Amino acid sequence: MKLLIAGLLSCFVMPLLARLSAQTADSPMTGKSTIAAAKLRTPLDAEGFPQPSAWEAAAPIRFEHDWQGQNPDPQRQTEVRVLWSKEWLYLKFRASYRDLYIFTNRNQRQPQLWNRDVAEVFLQAPEESGHHYTELEISPNGNWLDLKIADKQTLDLNASLKSRVHVDAKQNAWTAELAVPIASLTAHFDPTVTWRVNFFRVEGPEPNRFYSSWQPTNTPQPNFHVPQVFATLKFDE
Repeated sequence: MKLLIAGLLSCFVMPLLARLSAQTADSPMTGKSTIAAAKLRTPLDAEGFPQPSAWEAAAPIRFEHDWQGQNPDPQRQTEVRVLWSKEWLYLKFRASYRDLYIFTNRNQRQPQLWNRDVAEVFLQAPEESGHHYTELEISPNGNWLDLKIADKQTLDLNASLKSRVHVDAKQNAWTAELAVPIASLTAHFDPTVTWRVNFFRVEGPEPNRFYSSWQPTNTPQPNFHVPQVFATLKFDE
């Protein structure tokens, strides 16, 4: 009987617990402050994005708390994976949602995209510091926005990025992929040198708009532009 119970635990219960643990959001209390970009080692698909199996090599980060690290909402959890090659940086967001709040137009560069549902990444290359970094946004309807922040001024980046989005209404989740030319982010890419980064989500209209941040910015009012709390992006070989 003991052998039978042990066998059942090893075959069914332990793998289930491991899977549930792997899908748990990063707690702001754990101190996790690094995301690793995996090197892309397989061919791209017909649309120029990594194949589904390639993303499995990239360890995800997850967050579901607000911009202050409080009020976790599993129904608005965000998962991020990153891949890299010498020419491209690839990002994949999987965003659970309660409702969608989007512009009516689709699949185009949209100014002030942050006024609707978005997933965002702020990237700071090694040659940048302070309030100098890149802001990329993607929406559930395929709209995107690419900006360069310089001394708190907002400039168009025009990075010639590629994007694609899929909404799974049954699962209440949307997935977005971005392919960003490395040359639009840094003049001299060295994968042995780390970058700084933070990830964000915004969902819903005011007054109940949900502002979520991987690394909490801890501002009194929602504000993502706090480079002092950026975490580390490393490039695994």
